[in-house]
Amino acid sequence: MATCYRHSNRETGVSCSNCGNPICPDCMTPTPVGMRCPECARQRTRVRTAQTMAAGGVEVTRILIGINVLAWIAELSSGGQTGNVYIHGALTGEYFGMPGVAHGEYWRLVTGAFLHLPTVGGGVIHIGFNMYLLWILGQMLEPALGPVRFGALYLTSLLAGSFGALLVNPNVPTVGASGAVFGLMGAAFVELRARGIDPFRAGIGGLIVFNLILSFAFSNISVAGHIGGLVGGVLATLALRAGDRMRSRAVGLVGCAALSVFAVVAGIAAA
Repeated sequence: MATCYRHSNRETGVSCSNCGNPICPDCMTPTPVGMRCPECARQRTRVRTAQTMAAGGVEVTRILIGINVLAWIAELSSGGQTGNVYIHGALTGEYFGMPGVAHGEYWRLVTGAFLHLPTVGGGVIHIGFNMYLLWILGQMLEPALGPVRFGALYLTSLLAGSFGALLVNPNVPTVGASGAVFGLMGAAFVELRARGIDPFRAGIGGLIVFNLILSFAFSNISVAGHIGGLVGGVLATLALRAGDRMRSRAVGLVGCAALSVFAVVAGIAAA
């Protein structure tokens, strides 16, 4: 059981809805979005809710969407699944004509998550759905976390998704930002709960369940990649929040870096 950050001898299960510090009844200030600690209660800035979290810059989100779209166009221009972009960029441990991660092509751990189905038909649906979710989730998370921590969250989720895909299907080419997007969904779930907001009433819980059902419903979807990204996003967010509680954002970033290194090493071993 955590103890109050101002009274170390008092156990509590309540945290400040703004900074996350554990607080005892004497330190709680009721607000419309949960309890706040004395310091945050004196602040004039509003606590971010599911609606107000979107009020801020989304530069990193825009850049990520731009890279994904440009990469998909490059796939089509180079010849689709037989083109150099797909052959040398898709995530795979080893496949016909693709040496893969097992042979030292470690960049595939990252590049595979920026490529999508290189066809006009299915590819439009694939990249369109992922970029729509990235835009929605990015508007929620990037303003709340800041560009640097949001970027760290995305990268950690991406690498965790790549590890999951290689762990279960190392010899099957995998492309798509779905693993990273699942990580953002997991992050949004954790952030909403920390702010005293029911993730299911906010729609994030249902979105995760719906996408997991879709993952199991279709045979050509990397379920392990989606679950890996989801777990990576949750762990990365917990690391960032731990840094907030310690009043050191560097701690959270170091936690994300450690998770990313683990995902890379484990992915290479799985390949």
